[in-house]
Amino acid sequence: MDDCFERFDMHKKPMRQGLRPLAWAMSFPAVLTHRTRIIKERMEGVKPPYILLCNHNAFMDFKVTTAAIFPHRANYVVAIDGFTTPAGKGFASREGLMRRVGCICKRKFTGDILLVRHLKRVIENGDIAVIYPEARYSLCGTNAILPESLGKLCKLFKVPVVTLIMHGHHVNSPFWNLHERHVAPTEAEMTGLFTAEALAEATPETINQRINEAFCYDDFAWQKERGIRTPYKNRAEGLHKVLYQCPRCGTEYRMSSMGNRLICDACGTSWTMSEYGELCADTGETAFSHIPDWYEWERANVRAEVGSGTYGITCPVRVKSLPNAKGYISLGEGTMTHDMDGFRVTVSGEYGEFTMEKPVSSLYSCHIEYDYLGKYGDCVDLNTLEDTWYTYPYDCRFSVTKMALATEELYAAWRKSAMEEQEECG
Repeated sequence: MDDCFERFDMHKKPMRQGLRPLAWAMSFPAVLTHRTRIIKERMEGVKPPYILLCNHNAFMDFKVTTAAIFPHRANYVVAIDGFTTPAGKGFASREGLMRRVGCICKRKFTGDILLVRHLKRVIENGDIAVIYPEARYSLCGTNAILPESLGKLCKLFKVPVVTLIMHGHHVNSPFWNLHERHVAPTEAEMTGLFTAEALAEATPETINQRINEAFCYDDFAWQKERGIRTPYKNRAEGLHKVLYQCPRCGTEYRMSSMGNRLICDACGTSWTMSEYGELCADTGETAFSHIPDWYEWERANVRAEVGSGTYGITCPVRVKSLPNAKGYISLGEGTMTHDMDGFRVTVSGEYGEFTMEKPVSSLYSCHIEYDYLGKYGDCVDLNTLEDTWYTYPYDCRFSVTKMALATEELYAAWRKSAMEEQEECG
């Protein structure tokens, strides 16, 4: 496969951010429309260079980040699909623009020493290194798992660490239905988490703990507390992508949604989503009115499957590869298995037969997409340092949300077992 396709040049050094007036012109109108309130705490005397860690719920995040750091330069860590030119456009246009505005390419959930070098260069340039460490949009407006290496990364650069936690972006444009809901006002909390001096004295474990505490958020709770309405009539459409299991009958993969209602097609139970983001069963008791509670119940069920060693799914898939920024390449059709050993994908097509394996120990989480690009369907994307595979299950009942949850629970179980074994040997 290495002989088939040109690879994205990950070695190219990041450019200092240019075209800043363009970035401001693209960002400030949305910030003003949503009446975003940026609250700064412990930021007195904090100037570039520093590391800025942001939560991730929607594209709006980038616009608010631009406003929060104004007028300073920054470089942003961005996934490779952000560099990809839409079909029919000049292939160099998107990648060139993204590099000029300061973006640094990263393949999700891979250990990448090149990224460390690029970030070091950003710091040496005296600029802000912007990182979205959750590495994906939140599935239900709550924080995702952060990499264990984050504390060591921050300590390495010896500059202040700042967090930017944004509220309202998920309820405004949720990952499962990107339609703009015109939520206003939204909020962002920009907090100086560590000075360079405090960072030098802290252990990586302490740094991780502080970062994880700062990243605790819940967009639906935020919406309820502030009494913010979302009158969009189709506000529940797509929610079944996240809430794939019925709490009334326990059936998986039979949920659907329409308008402001969520429905179990197995037992007929339905729920109505209010303008304040809460669910209410149309008949009988409401097991979960708070969407993240339903999601965590699903996680607990997946954790039980992992604990009993019974988790697993095998399904036919279509696979598209993204070796560079020129566009997606069809590798053909094959099979994906996700079980107690991790992911295994085999695919064959006009370019030959290929296999990708991602053992449990290599993935603390994974990236998924719902109805990717509006035409391909739901998928799991799996990455190496040189390629990204978008794997689309078909002709079977499945949930990529469950696969994402299982990836995290499998890794957590593996990590716990490895630590216990280490303690026994130590």
